[in-house]
Amino acid sequence: MTIATGTRLGSYEVLAQIGAGGMGEVYRAHDTKLGRDVAIKVLPEAFAHDADRLSRFPREAKMLASLNHPNIATIHGLEQSGGTSYLVMELVSGETLAERVKAGPLSCAREKHHSPRSETGKREGDAGRQSEGLGFWFGEGVRG
Repeated sequence: MTIATGTRLGSYEVLAQIGAGGMGEVYRAHDTKLGRDVAIKVLPEAFAHDADRLSRFPREAKMLASLNHPNIATIHGLEQSGGTSYLVMELVSGETLAERVKAGPLSCAREKHHSPRSETGKREGDAGRQSEGLGFWFGEGVRG
């Protein structure tokens, strides 16, 4: 379900599409109530009216909300506007996992040990953050 720049979904104004895949389309949006940019995920057009996929969306939101890790984006809510259901999440900058994988093999152990930590304890490199987040994700028994 492609959403045009400038479209309003509730209190969010869509600024740009930043990703798309089989499980959803992700947009950068501005939260007009809180004055911050967020990521909004909607189902792709092929699934936007599929009852099974629509029923999975709230489960995905609950599962994401149950995870608390510095390298997994925080979910702010599950919203609906004009018949469009969407997840509102923390907007995280940096290289996507797909971009990192294209750059060559990804070794969680190598990335974890070679990505320096910041003063807050978070991994500095994008791949280091992604490897820690993925490790946590699968360690919690999360399955897609």
